[in-house]
Amino acid sequence: MDEDDFTVNGMKVLHVIPSLSPAHGGPSVVLPVMAAALAAEGVVVDVATTTDDGPGRCLDAACGSFAQRGGFRVILFPKQTEFYKVSLPLLAWLLRHVTDYDVVHVHAVFSFSTWAAGAACRLRGVPYVVRPLGVLNSWGMENRRRWLKAWSFRLADKPVLDRAAAMHYTSGQEAEDAERLGIRSRSVVIPLGMDLPPQDASADAAALARRFPEAASRPLVLFLSRLDPKKNVEVLLQAMARLRALPSAPLLVIAGDGDPGYVAGLKRLASGLGLEGNVLWTGHLGGEDKRAAFAAASLFVLPSRSENFGVALLEAMAAGLACISTPGVALAVDAAKLGAVRLCEPEAGALAEAIQTLLGSDGERERLGACAAETARRNYSMDGMARSLKALYQSITATR
Repeated sequence: MDEDDFTVNGMKVLHVIPSLSPAHGGPSVVLPVMAAALAAEGVVVDVATTTDDGPGRCLDAACGSFAQRGGFRVILFPKQTEFYKVSLPLLAWLLRHVTDYDVVHVHAVFSFSTWAAGAACRLRGVPYVVRPLGVLNSWGMENRRRWLKAWSFRLADKPVLDRAAAMHYTSGQEAEDAERLGIRSRSVVIPLGMDLPPQDASADAAALARRFPEAASRPLVLFLSRLDPKKNVEVLLQAMARLRALPSAPLLVIAGDGDPGYVAGLKRLASGLGLEGNVLWTGHLGGEDKRAAFAAASLFVLPSRSENFGVALLEAMAAGLACISTPGVALAVDAAKLGAVRLCEPEAGALAEAIQTLLGSDGERERLGACAAETARRNYSMDGMARSLKALYQSITATR
């Protein structure tokens, strides 16, 4: 579909994100769900992004024209740099076309696409919303390129955020953590929602063992997420090392990809902890393989030190798994208040104790998993997210 076909009546919203690559985890997974859900609510949705396909990679795809994708359209632009994913063609297109839209929803901070969208919207008088993806929390600001972020925030990012019609946070915890930065835009908390089909009792748990025979006949502790230092996998490995002498020692399944050097370091750590034969590294799992992993697992662990939401945790909850997580995961904090997630400190001893306790109690795992599934479907549906976002956009356009 060509951009000249943009003639549909109704509210028109442009979403801008630096990448839709699954290699970047939750944000790239959520945005297509968000766009499709908004389209189902009658909003005309386009997504503008770059050809980024993960660190050092680019999609081999047509650029500069729209492609239809599940009720919404996507347009790609080539990136000129890996750092900040600079795309001058994206900036040029935004300057020409932001006035085609009623609202622009920007996803990310510390990215060229955020600055470009903010600049184009301010110049053309189009209101915009920013979803910062959790990077404004104290952990992200202090542990990721601290000095670079400080200068970038002061000179480039904060002016964009201060002039936004709203800041879209996905949890109260994320909003509270960002308050210390003095952003002048109003804060709106709208939790993420996912397409959560009914629990599939027929999901083939044995499929994982057919692909990975070492997963057969052992209790499985599943970690399924992007591999990144903030995920705290090192401490999870240390916790599992404390359990390897149990009569029925669990197998830790680490399902995810990340920077090759970082992943190699995790594997060296596992070896040094004596975990040979007690860790299964599957790489990224999607589709049927992901469903098989959820069906086969005894419990799910997300021990992150910082997550503004926690999409992987929500997927595990919806699958009916007993879940262990930490106070740094915003969704875990909210779900724990409802008895749907076991919360513990992100330390080896606490994780080991929580894992051992749940593995030793079939009844508690069943209760926790049932509560998790019900909470996921009741509180985090894609329909509810879409309705809240549409109401936000309407409130913004009504005041113009």
